[in-house]
Amino acid sequence: RDAILVAHSTGGAEVVRYLARHGADRVSRIALLGAAIPFMRQTEDNPIGVPDELIDATLADLRADRAQWLADRAQGYYATHLGTRVSPATIDIEMRRSMSCSPIAALEIQRLAFRTDHRADVAAVPVPMLLLHGVADQSIPIDLSSRQTVKLAPDAELKEYPNAGHGLYQSHADRVNADILAFIKA
Repeated sequence: RDAILVAHSTGGAEVVRYLARHGADRVSRIALLGAAIPFMRQTEDNPIGVPDELIDATLADLRADRAQWLADRAQGYYATHLGTRVSPATIDIEMRRSMSCSPIAALEIQRLAFRTDHRADVAAVPVPMLLLHGVADQSIPIDLSSRQTVKLAPDAELKEYPNAGHGLYQSHADRVNADILAFIKA
């Protein structure tokens, strides 16, 4: 009872989908970091989304050479170009963790992140929601995700991290933890 869920990236989409399908009887609030919601794909009713051609090209690159695809995104994941203090060893650990899943799972998670429409699910979340998002997030762009989510969710607060990427849980751990703890205590 009164569980507080904290999720990152597509985990945020899982939390939102779960609450929309099963209710929030035992959940009191949720904190989502760089969540892949509400809808990333460009459609007639979502003109700011990513075009299918770009999604397909990204998936083709991932399918062709997953290790290189991840390596190409590693520095941006932590926004090291903006002065975040994330060691090469930490980046290496994240790369190895990402490579540990099956190639099919890696493709599917990317496909689902960009093609699943969570707008109705977001609007149905009945508990307070904290959104933490890096402005420099190249994996889940803030304009397509958290800035849209805060408009749809009935009780959401967005905290933007100007020099953070998708891996803000590592690059900005102290601030992330402080923001989550303040949200829990609110």
